[in-house]
Amino acid sequence: MNLRFLSAGESHGPQLTAVVDGLPAGLPLSADDVDPWLKKRQGGYGRGRRMAIEADRIFFAAGVRGGRTTGAPLALVIENRDWQNWTEIMDPAAGNWPRKKALTTPRPGHADLTGGIKYGHKDLRDVLERASARETAMRVAIGAIAHKLLSELGVESIGYVPMLGGIESAVPFSWELRSQIEESPLRMTDPGVEKDVIAAIDAAKKSGDTLGGLLEARFRGLVPGLGSYVQYDRKLDGRIAQMVMSIPAVKGVEIGAGFANASRPGSAVHDAIYRNEERGWFRKTNRAGGLEAGMTTGQELIVRAALKPIATLMQPLPSVDVVSHQPADAARERSDVTAVPAASVILEALVSLVLADAYLEKFGGDTLDEVKERVAAYWKRVREY
Repeated sequence: MNLRFLSAGESHGPQLTAVVDGLPAGLPLSADDVDPWLKKRQGGYGRGRRMAIEADRIFFAAGVRGGRTTGAPLALVIENRDWQNWTEIMDPAAGNWPRKKALTTPRPGHADLTGGIKYGHKDLRDVLERASARETAMRVAIGAIAHKLLSELGVESIGYVPMLGGIESAVPFSWELRSQIEESPLRMTDPGVEKDVIAAIDAAKKSGDTLGGLLEARFRGLVPGLGSYVQYDRKLDGRIAQMVMSIPAVKGVEIGAGFANASRPGSAVHDAIYRNEERGWFRKTNRAGGLEAGMTTGQELIVRAALKPIATLMQPLPSVDVVSHQPADAARERSDVTAVPAASVILEALVSLVLADAYLEKFGGDTLDEVKERVAAYWKRVREY
């Protein structure tokens, strides 16, 4: 990877931390480029009480000076405000046993049991604190920085919700709907179904259940040729799929009409190629979703993901205590009824990360001006090809 990062931190620890390496110098960057993304990630109808406690803000501890990146690694911090209520529970000092709020009954669908077995933990809080989707707050922050780089290179994007709780939007996506999506508590394109979706979320909350849905992210303005066909690990669709599947609760990913295309003949799947002097190379359809053979085609990139319902249920499923080995109800932790709208923000941010890395891989450059000059020269070459 050219754009590398590592993150650390627990859900109820003092902070989330990350180091990001590989950004060119000269990228305009401030908290105003990141904090709105963190706010969107915390929003959406169906979120839990934790979102009322936290008001995420980014702090640049290194790598930014005078509102621009220096080319040095970025050090990022997001404080956990809820830490003040967990200082004793999350105390790193030795001898704190038996621990307060120890969790010994694993939740079906969560990392609890398998993580406990893998790392030898009997207090499963040692698993869930890192497996928690709280970790995505920092990755969204890094994705927001990647998005800032993409925007400097002429790329636009949006994340939204085509379906939540089995209720699908009847309004197809168009870029003119961006403002409506950003203002919607469900991030949907169809105001006509929002009342039904909200009612479904309320009903799930009342019954102690949770809801999943579909997420979609779209990007336009991408150059053709990001990624490569020459080695499996350089194929961009594979890199996108890995990143998307790393989002907690995502259980499926497709590019374009991937799953629907599996049941169609090739003549109804592949996008015919055209060229004229006015438009250059173009397609009249985009069933491939902007990717062919592991490379961007220059068309709109369409990434869709399936998000399962959250594993923490207020009416818990049967489980077994890992200490006593006796049957017990799965643990209850403060949680959301649904995180689908927020997850669409996460999807957009994390695909931005992969794309920014692909741009830096293809064009290189130690400064933003170098990258922009090389992208502009490449666009000229594409038009003349």
